[in-house]
Amino acid sequence: MNTSPDFQFLSISRAMEYIGDETGVMTLMQTLRQSLSDDLPRIEQCLAASDVKGANEWLHQLKGFTPVFCTEALVTEVVSVEALSKHGSATEVQAAYAQLAPKLAELQAEVDRHIAANP
Repeated sequence: MNTSPDFQFLSISRAMEYIGDETGVMTLMQTLRQSLSDDLPRIEQCLAASDVKGANEWLHQLKGFTPVFCTEALVTEVVSVEALSKHGSATEVQAAYAQLAPKLAELQAEVDRHIAANP
């Protein structure tokens, strides 16, 4: 498997630790790719409508992938925003997610690049 040291948020070494084999990593990464593609717009739509409970459902799902595929700093931030979405106001969650969203977009781009480099 090709690995790229220039990833800011995607951690292939962490994924290998959790999953144990390249085939499993690539299979689950395809699921992560689909989840990011589907769920990030859903989170944004929920927050635009001040639907914090709805956003929490999608953030909770995303939180499940982060310990496997992401750097510790991104894991911490996703966990923090997801926790805030359980009890915070719409304004608080919107502000926190606004800081997180560009990082998730970069993660999505890194996942796409890794999949493209490892057909």
